[in-house]
Amino acid sequence: MALSMPYQVVVAVALAVAGVFACVHLAMVFLHVAPSNTLTKRHGEAVGDWIYPEFEQNWKLFAPNPLQMNISLEVRAELATADGGRRTTGWIDLTAQDIEAIRHNPMPSHAQQNQLRRAVDFYLNTHTDDGRPNGSRSTFSEQYMRRLAMQRLYALEGSDGRALGPDTRRIQIRTVTRPVPAARWSDEKARTNPGYREFPWWTITETDRSVGDRASRTEAGR
Repeated sequence: MALSMPYQVVVAVALAVAGVFACVHLAMVFLHVAPSNTLTKRHGEAVGDWIYPEFEQNWKLFAPNPLQMNISLEVRAELATADGGRRTTGWIDLTAQDIEAIRHNPMPSHAQQNQLRRAVDFYLNTHTDDGRPNGSRSTFSEQYMRRLAMQRLYALEGSDGRALGPDTRRIQIRTVTRPVPAARWSDEKARTNPGYREFPWWTITETDRSVGDRASRTEAGR
């Protein structure tokens, strides 16, 4: 009540905007988690654009069958050589790098804990089992995987001491699935050999390269 009339108007408008935003957000979250219905079928893309990636709801913690396997992401790169030829690196375990960064770190970053896993989930959910796109977000998921891999390659050095990123012309990504061994007291029998799923070879664009370079420089600056 002590505010002048102009400030009262500003406060009222700000509260109204905040209230409208809160109502819209709650409605979008409700439609996202609700069973399929007429609204979600008609406006599903708009709901997805609002929710992903910041507000995604994930209920896997309460799944009746929790995951019983560890999934790693590996990449190999086809590099241009000084003599004009090409050579292919071995498989580089990106997940192992994140695990090493998390170990003994009391406050690991969200990216170290979840970035690779969520990127794989995003790609697999937008492609069929044989790698064909199955939705409007398929292209975006592939671009995200390429640029994430390039960010890591720009931060890695080859045998000549140079970063791998600038010389990379193509990359291939694969997932490695390793079952979690049963407890010693359990009589459960499970396979122990890892399973591999290789993605196609992807040609690196200049945009992929610039995004990877910029991201690696930012990370190095921290």
